[in-house]
Amino acid sequence: MNRRLFAAFVALAPLLPRPALADPKFEAFIQNSLWPRAKAAGIPRDLFDRAFKGITEPDPRVLKLAANQPEFTSTTGDYLAKAVTPIRIATGKTKKAEEEALLSAIEKKYGVDRHILLGIWGMESNFGKDKGSMSVIRSLATLAYSGRRKAYGNAQLIAALKILQKGVAKPEDFKGSWAAAMGHTQFIPSSYISYAVDWTGDGTKDIWNSRQDALASTANYLAKAGWKSDRPWGWEVTLPKDFDVALIGRGKWRSVAAWEKLGVKRADGQKFGSRDVDAFVMVPQGVNGPRFLVTQNFLAIMDYNLSHSYALAVGHLADRIRGMGPIQAAWPSVDFGLSFEQRVELQKRLNAMGFKTGGSDGRFGARTYEAIIAYQAKAGLPLDGRPSLKLLEHMRKNG
Repeated sequence: MNRRLFAAFVALAPLLPRPALADPKFEAFIQNSLWPRAKAAGIPRDLFDRAFKGITEPDPRVLKLAANQPEFTSTTGDYLAKAVTPIRIATGKTKKAEEEALLSAIEKKYGVDRHILLGIWGMESNFGKDKGSMSVIRSLATLAYSGRRKAYGNAQLIAALKILQKGVAKPEDFKGSWAAAMGHTQFIPSSYISYAVDWTGDGTKDIWNSRQDALASTANYLAKAGWKSDRPWGWEVTLPKDFDVALIGRGKWRSVAAWEKLGVKRADGQKFGSRDVDAFVMVPQGVNGPRFLVTQNFLAIMDYNLSHSYALAVGHLADRIRGMGPIQAAWPSVDFGLSFEQRVELQKRLNAMGFKTGGSDGRFGARTYEAIIAYQAKAGLPLDGRPSLKLLEHMRKNG
């Protein structure tokens, strides 16, 4: 090689794509662990080999994202500020007008509010703009190989291979998020197998390239998760000064009419609809923050993504697209004077005593506040629902 050619090659080398570095242990895991499971599930060897072609090491991005727990300072208010933006609301309204015929037909068939479908579409892929570009197979193999989501990775990998077996997607085009959520509304593989529908009638349940199939599939999912067409997801409400805080939480379902008798009102001053349906009071950032009266439909959204913040963001984005106003109450500070370790300890102690917080990651959400109120009620403490060092010390002495 002459000097000029060599110099040009050296100059271009950093710009050329670099092949993945082989990891012998990961390659052995693919062959000795993943292949036997795939074979037992009826996956042909040639399909398995095509699916794993060029995959020789875990994806470090997946490992980083899987290990990245939310910061304990992250709140529902912060989450909504980033999720329900003016641009996203405006785009949702535009999509509502553009897709009126499609949304009307889907709403008629499945009974799911079109605004909720738009809310999920906006939250999951920014209305189809961000559907994910990571290899589904590599992401799931990485999760199955390392970290705390091995069971998820193994189960979803088999489902993903079955999708490839059906010929719906080609291995080289099989893309999604780091957790293998795919398409316009980010179905994980098992959800695709259970709920995807072919709305266009072209013989393919194409959630990647067909917004029609994706939105109809999401409506089918929510309908089977318990969505009811006779009620909204919920309302922001105000509580009377003498309200019994012990009534907060998912264990305290009452009819909307019964809540009205207790002085619960819509924050926007409008009348409740669906007065005969049951609902419970939720405080996603404590009793001093925004309060919501939520129905079974809120839990149907949570079935799609097991997060109160997510479900609230979907519901609120849907309402804003509908033309309703912003959340009226201010989001309170969550500076409780507790270290991260103390926050985790408080959650673990609550869980150990039977007051379920939904996790022990140091992030306080609706379930943690409900658990604190329940503990305070049982312990005969003032029902302020506020985590504090004093409360933690009481639990240490009495736990």
